[in-house]
Amino acid sequence: MPVPKGVRIGGRAKGTPNKVTADLKGAILGALDKVGGQAYLERVAKEQPQVFCSLLGKVLPTTLAGDPTQPLAIRLVSGVTRGEEDSEIQRVNGSTNGHATGH
Repeated sequence: MPVPKGVRIGGRAKGTPNKVTADLKGAILGALDKVGGQAYLERVAKEQPQVFCSLLGKVLPTTLAGDPTQPLAIRLVSGVTRGEEDSEIQRVNGSTNGHATGH
């Protein structure tokens, strides 16, 4: 009898890294510890920001999820006034540069 679609048989549990991946991660973390850990990363961030940003791109989550009952509001502000809506926002915020003043 064939196995129904979506049913897993054997293998490691979903999300469990294989041995090589786990060993490599351990070696990288061990090397980081030997060269100074967080202090080393701070030095790299200051001296080689491109390298540090590349590292950030590899470790930060690729998706941003919010509370479904309170969706994330995204508003791009360029500092350039484009019409009545921006003027109204500035008036309400008490700002002349398009940014909120914290009132």
